[in-house]
Amino acid sequence: MDLDEVADRLYAVPPPEFTAARAEAARAAKEAGDGGLAKEIAKLRKPTVSAWAVNRLSREHPAELDELLEVGERLRAAWQEQDADELAGLTRLRGEVSAKVGRLARQAGDLSAAAATEVDQTLDAALVDEEAAAEVRRGRLAKPLQYSGFAPAPVTRPRPSRATKKGDAGGADEAAEARRREEEAARKAKEREEAEAAHREWLATLESAQREYDERAEKVERLERKLAKARGKLDDARQRLEVTKREERHARQRLER
Repeated sequence: MDLDEVADRLYAVPPPEFTAARAEAARAAKEAGDGGLAKEIAKLRKPTVSAWAVNRLSREHPAELDELLEVGERLRAAWQEQDADELAGLTRLRGEVSAKVGRLARQAGDLSAAAATEVDQTLDAALVDEEAAAEVRRGRLAKPLQYSGFAPAPVTRPRPSRATKKGDAGGADEAAEARRREEEAARKAKEREEAEAAHREWLATLESAQREYDERAEKVERLERKLAKARGKLDDARQRLEVTKREERHARQRLER
């Protein structure tokens, strides 16, 4: 048994069962005499629901996941070559494949809106970033991925310029106005994209904060139950001590008579 084997098995386990499965695996490694492996297993992080949903893809839908990641490879190559026609076609294909794979990931369970958004962000990251793609293909994500760099997008070819002749001032003005409208539309589209990205990030942060709060509240509740039980045992021990002291005192008094 090695860490890769254990990690592959653990990250296929649903999040509610992960902690117990990790503890059992660490205990088994320790009992087998491999304390170092036990410590490494204990360090494995519990996956979020969205990370687990994406991890399932590499195990249950490898062909569809490979199709998505192949589109990502082609997108990155087309971007490097500044191939506008290829990028335009791949962008349409990207939308279709991403939607299909996203639906498969959501079938993992009843995902919240924030978790579904994290799934989409993770798949987007895998499309545009080679390292993210490798992590997704490996199927051991503990948290969703995000890509903050520049994402490949269609390249707009410059339109052939037309020589301006005398009397063509009106046509030049119309072309300038058309360019202005295009630039304004592009600016608004970029602002909306940035706003949507910021909103997705806050949704993800909200779910993470809620998850952390729930986990800590559950831990406090468990500790309080243990403390209450320990206090009960302490009270029992105190009563036995008082009874023992009283009986010892009576026995000593009889001895002294």
